[in-house]
Amino acid sequence: MNPARRPARKPTAEPVLTKRQLNRALLARQMLLERRKVTALEAIERLAGMQAQVPRPPFVGLWTRLARFEREDLLRLFREKKVVRATAMRATIHLLSTEDFLRFRSVLAPMLVGGASATVGKRMGDVDVDRLYASGRDFFSRNQLPFEAFRDRLEHDHPGLDIRALAYAVRLGIPLVMVPTEATWGFPANAGFTLADTWLGKVVPSTSAGAEHIVMRYLAAFGPATPTDAQTWSGIRGLREVFEKLQPQLTTFRDERNRLLFDVPDAPRPDEDTPAPVRFLPEYDNVVLGHDDRSRIVADEHRSKLVLKNLQVIGSFLVDGFCAGSWKVERKGKTATLLLSPFVKLTKRVIAEVQAEGEGMLAFIEPDARERAVRLGA
Repeated sequence: MNPARRPARKPTAEPVLTKRQLNRALLARQMLLERRKVTALEAIERLAGMQAQVPRPPFVGLWTRLARFEREDLLRLFREKKVVRATAMRATIHLLSTEDFLRFRSVLAPMLVGGASATVGKRMGDVDVDRLYASGRDFFSRNQLPFEAFRDRLEHDHPGLDIRALAYAVRLGIPLVMVPTEATWGFPANAGFTLADTWLGKVVPSTSAGAEHIVMRYLAAFGPATPTDAQTWSGIRGLREVFEKLQPQLTTFRDERNRLLFDVPDAPRPDEDTPAPVRFLPEYDNVVLGHDDRSRIVADEHRSKLVLKNLQVIGSFLVDGFCAGSWKVERKGKTATLLLSPFVKLTKRVIAEVQAEGEGMLAFIEPDARERAVRLGA
């Protein structure tokens, strides 16, 4: 069809937000337009949790967002049990404030149980799932051990069955938290688990009043957004009805694709020309994972460079608010090197800004290195 003859788009009642406006709204809520003077605990709650598949990324994510953040600030929260590392949104490991873990766990439980069933259900045979959960509760209420130890217990109790499938069902089916240690980033690679009730000294609620609270928290941290975006972030299906129920309390917009977006009324939505400084994002940061349509933060042609086929999500850096490259740190003896791989051509001015910000991050990650260098790849 000749573009000149296309019918005009039917006007809508909702204001239209450009991609750059959505980008600036996301950056403002994610504390990426300016480093904020809030505590690490407040930041984790504002972000509605931080993905923590491996221990280090949340520390880097807080460093890049807060005006004054030291590693000890988060380590202390682990020791004081004000923050937990546990299976949560999308059945992945997250940091959550203890209060949010207690609020969110029952809402997420059906998704977690359903995800385990869909993933390993056929491999579990005819095992009694309730008895399996009871076995897990008993084991982890008395122990703070890695899942390898629990799999040994399952091997003894269920010889001949798929032990990894049974263990996975338990990890998603009962509320567990990971046990912090004196490790550099709070947890060893093979961290122990324990029952959340035992660790926190309070019973984790087993029934939920509904998903309204978690949707409102999502919009405050990631909106304006669609129900599909919220489902992608949380892993919970069927959220459209929740959005419809909440709609009288929400503000609505359209994006440039004419999709209906929902938002909390008082959330920041800066002008699209608001300056956005260079920022480094750690591996698995939810800012690049929190939407079905991620083009507000990473161009479609660059997504495969950040989210790899093995589901690994690598670190990235933002230029003018959008992902412009990836990064990794190499350590050889006492020398630490930050390797940068741009996705786009960078100007000399931007390169200087990226290098300066990278030097700060490298010093945070590798404080004991005698020599540090930032290298820009092709």
